[in-house]
Amino acid sequence: MGFAWSLMIELVRDLSRGVELRETHISWVFLSESTVLKVKKPVDFGFLDFSTLELRRRACEAEVALNTRLAPGVYLGVVPIYRSAVGVHHTGTAEPGEQLVEWGVQMRRLPDKDRADVRLAEGRLEWQHLAAFADALVRFHADAASGDLVSRHGRIQAIAENVRQNFAQAHAPLASFVSEAEQDEVERWQLRFLETNAELFERRISANKIRDGHGDLRLEHVYIDAAGRPLVIDCIEFNERFRMGDVCADVAFLSMDLAWHGEVMQKERLLARYARESQDYDLYSVIDFYESYRAYVRAKVSVLALATASLEPEARRRLEAAARRYFLLALAAERPPLSAARLVAVGGMMASGKSTLAEALGQRLAAPVISSDRTRKFLLGVRPADPVHTGAFEAAYSAEQTARVHDEVVRRARVVLASGRTLILDATFRSRAQRGAVRELAVELGVPFTFVECRAPEAVLRERLRERARGVSVSDGRLEIFDDFKRTYEPVRELAVAEHIALDTSGSLDGSLAVLQRSGLLPAE
Repeated sequence: MGFAWSLMIELVRDLSRGVELRETHISWVFLSESTVLKVKKPVDFGFLDFSTLELRRRACEAEVALNTRLAPGVYLGVVPIYRSAVGVHHTGTAEPGEQLVEWGVQMRRLPDKDRADVRLAEGRLEWQHLAAFADALVRFHADAASGDLVSRHGRIQAIAENVRQNFAQAHAPLASFVSEAEQDEVERWQLRFLETNAELFERRISANKIRDGHGDLRLEHVYIDAAGRPLVIDCIEFNERFRMGDVCADVAFLSMDLAWHGEVMQKERLLARYARESQDYDLYSVIDFYESYRAYVRAKVSVLALATASLEPEARRRLEAAARRYFLLALAAERPPLSAARLVAVGGMMASGKSTLAEALGQRLAAPVISSDRTRKFLLGVRPADPVHTGAFEAAYSAEQTARVHDEVVRRARVVLASGRTLILDATFRSRAQRGAVRELAVELGVPFTFVECRAPEAVLRERLRERARGVSVSDGRLEIFDDFKRTYEPVRELAVAEHIALDTSGSLDGSLAVLQRSGLLPAE
């Protein structure tokens, strides 16, 4: 601490304002009113090595370069730190005879009130903030580096190395907070999941889902400014195998952290939003594993931080409580969900409001929504709002292409339902065959099935299509093909009464949701 306090005293003199010192297990962080100076501790934990001045300089340079991706304009550069003849440390220009003794990262200070965990604690973290963050994360992952050197970090062997290293480093110190049986359960489950699901991880590699990501996506690293724009700081720079990996591993860090803070519904909404915007519903095949892994990482970090000799008693108590809570979350991720899954298919004529209703149901039930319109655009390689106007049943909407879209919707549905989550499907389901296929999936997987058929008077449907033509829409349904579509829509006569809800959507969305609540499909608010 001598170095830290000497530097702090000099910074106070230079800035003539109060400087706050925050300490982590790997850094000293000096905060003035407008700037931040991060200095890395000379430590070697095995998974990171800051033991020499040169290693710390390289780590500082990597931190600045990597964090500009999600926090442009925040990381200002690497600065040298000098020591005077009388032992005072300072940044800036060296005087004759002064010695370069350290390197630091200079940053623009972001307001604490904008930090996501602070917003959450104060009741100011809204869904639109998380949605904006999920959208930004999708864009970040799409642009992040990939390729063979990155993809190797998604292989079973690489993931297993990380998992085993976690256990080796944390098993003994965790013994003070959790039982041996609990530790064995987590360790066996994570390793068994890797051993028995090699195909899932290879599929993620083939889908190009292994990226040079962030690696430490926690609420305290996410800032939401007054305009709702997200910035994310503090990505992992010290070990690429903790930063490079499945995009799902990145998402899982934040979803796990939301669950740790008691926000399980919000974490499921975050996953659903990310899956929709990235069209990556296969993440549900590995999300529970990665949430367990991430929770164990945080348990490990908490117990390692307890080795800091200067900890105040209250800080020690917080770390001990965090270690156990994170560990129990790692344990819970492997166990079946408390609420039973179900499959809800929302269909009907074009412009009947099915997509609007499906999205509302997804929010209310914190469930992912798989849209046939978005799936079709994804398979065609176009953006969701790009129009693909053809004849009623031609080209992109030919019988062959429609069958391909339907098969992909069912495949994705299987992945989500297999994870134990409720799922909303959004499609016209205009044929008995299409409705029958999703019902058969529900029966096969042993989950309840409900088909919500959206209906409205034809005059309302036509007016909605005229209104749609004046704006931007994911749907390609339009007035010119309405009559052809209407002729091919097969009435719902094959479903049991208990499986079919005919819903008049000519009124308000709130009215439709109220009807579904009275039917028992939605829980009471």
